[in-house]
Amino acid sequence: MDLSFKNKIMSSGKVLLGLLAGVAAGALLGILFAPEKGSVTRKKMSKKAEKYGDDLKEKFNEFVDDISVKFGEVEEEISDFVEPKKSRTETTKKDE
Repeated sequence: MDLSFKNKIMSSGKVLLGLLAGVAAGALLGILFAPEKGSVTRKKMSKKAEKYGDDLKEKFNEFVDDISVKFGEVEEEISDFVEPKKSRTETTKKDE
């Protein structure tokens, strides 16, 4: 497996982890510094959490799509590498 491919996967994972940490920190700060009643704050937090959840779901789907594309590329490269060898082996078997 190509090292740059592994690095891209690791980088994407770090971005996702950073996003989750940012959401958690933002929610905590929102609660600590909320100047409004608890019920109003909870409603705002619920709306924000829903927005962040949707954003996170979208980012995750993009990540999965990217991994799927990369997997397809690797699979194609392997197929391109193996097919000529397979053909030569079959030809050799026929000659025997």
